[in-house]
Amino acid sequence: MNFSSAKQTVKPPQRGIFPLDHDAECKPFKEKYLSCLKEGGDKHHLCRDFSKDYLQCRMDRNLMASEDLDRLGFSKEATVEKAVEYDKSKEKGGYVAGKHIDGRMKWWFQR
Repeated sequence: MNFSSAKQTVKPPQRGIFPLDHDAECKPFKEKYLSCLKEGGDKHHLCRDFSKDYLQCRMDRNLMASEDLDRLGFSKEATVEKAVEYDKSKEKGGYVAGKHIDGRMKWWFQR
């Protein structure tokens, strides 16, 4: 039983419907993209073009709402040429995050 007197409303997804690709029309694009992600490891920025092709395929076949690819993050300004590598020199020297803090940390309500 529902004792709530308020009517529940259902909102559609923000970018519209996103139907499944039952006919596997974009499967080759998806497979290329996923294999690039598996091979690249943390260098996912190299798979950008595969992602763009996959989304364009979905838009061309009305499997997602048509959208400007620049608004989806594929603009020239959003292009990553080379990802910044994290410097792990501290960890190699034995640094452990948080060990440099003296004493037990106190929260605002413990003072």
